[in-house]
Order: sequence, then C-alpha cells, then structure tokens
Amino acid sequence: MTRLTAEFWVHAYLARLRVHDIPAFITAHGDNTAGAVLVKLNTLDGKAAAYQRSFDLMSGARTWDTLVAGAEADVDAAIARQRGFDPDLWVVEVEDRSGRHLLDQPGLAD
Repeated sequence: MTRLTAEFWVHAYLARLRVHDIPAFITAHGDNTAGAVLVKLNTLDGKAAAYQRSFDLMSGARTWDTLVAGAEADVDAAIARQRGFDPDLWVVEVEDRSGRHLLDQPGLAD
C-alpha cells in the first residue's frame, strides 16, 4: 500500500470526523509530505490525550499509541515539546466529550 502524505491523511481524517459530527481542527500545520501527525483528543473536561502513529515491528502494521494522557495542560506541554523537536509535526485537535477519535477505525493507521 502506498503511504499517504501527511496533508492528505489529515484532510481525509478531518472529513471522516465531520461525517460523525466530531469537531476537529488543525492546530499545527506541518510539512505537507513528510511531517508526522499527532492527534490530541480533548474531552472538554480538563483532560486530554495525545496519540502518535507508530510501527509495530512484529506485525508490520501501523498503529496509534498514546503519547501522553491526563490534564490538558500536561498534554499541551508534551505536544509543545514534540513540536520543539520536530517543526514539521502536524497536530490535529479533536473535541469530543465521549472520547471518540476514530483512530481505531480501518484505514486510519495507514
């Protein structure tokens, strides 16, 4: 399977979220072709989680792993540190009180 560009993946993800009436915003625009993507899930209760794509060496599959979870301020600080290391990083913020992010749906780990 061809690896999607970061820009294409982000816009496809936002479209999928819109279909489910889940608000989401690009809060950091990274490199269009080579940038990594972080997804911040804001549950609007002072808590949040940040997810990053990773590669499972055993299966060869791409997965979404929790980078950090807890108080929103702590998650924001962790994202800011990541952006300091990687200025090409995309950040998508999803706002959903139920905690839906859809990252577990087929096609979103590609």
